[in-house]
Amino acid sequence: MSDLQPVPEDWSSALVVVAHPDDMEYGGAGAIARWTAQGKNITYLLACRGENGIDSMDPVVCAPVRVEEQIASCAAVGVTVVEFLDYPDGTIEYGLPLRRDIAAAIRRHRPEFVITGNYRETWPSGGLNMADHIAVGRAAVDAVRDAGNRWIFPELGLEKWEGVKYVAAASSPLSTHAVDITDSFDASVASLRAHKAYLEALSGDMADPEPFLRSMAEAVGKRFGGVLATSFELLEL
Repeated sequence: MSDLQPVPEDWSSALVVVAHPDDMEYGGAGAIARWTAQGKNITYLLACRGENGIDSMDPVVCAPVRVEEQIASCAAVGVTVVEFLDYPDGTIEYGLPLRRDIAAAIRRHRPEFVITGNYRETWPSGGLNMADHIAVGRAAVDAVRDAGNRWIFPELGLEKWEGVKYVAAASSPLSTHAVDITDSFDASVASLRAHKAYLEALSGDMADPEPFLRSMAEAVGKRFGGVLATSFELLEL
């Protein structure tokens, strides 16, 4: 019996807010591909350019490579608008500047759904999460409320936006909902493969997109009717 509920799909626009290039591709991109195929409009906002994510590549060289790969990755799942905030990769701090920048994006794009990454201390496997993910995810959740209050960050000069229906965190150890990605699984693999330089620098299971993503999707699917699926923690506003 399934213990995960379907993610609601009664919305037409979403903003994805993550820390680094590749964050949404390790699990959540299959849902993005499903939703863009339904005609939903989805925009990505990344807190940094991932410049410190490849040990063998100088950050100055790495940043534009990872930006280009993220844009290609998004194109593989039907997303054409990708924005970067230029926070320092690896040392992103939760705080008012980050909340302000995310709230500004929410007010500009006016999404009904905000999607972020896992901001809990651990992954579903039990492994430790990293500080950037935790900071950005927490700030994204808080920025949704900030964006709806005209008296918070008035200096932005942007009209408040209270239209977010749902907030969801991908790959959370406290997942409550899931999305059937059977038909969009191949697109999710193509999206992760677009991070070519990053994958070439990795070792182990995470360096091989198809089997890694399939194992994740099958594991979630065991809790969601036996289909290929990806999980989210759906938060109440």
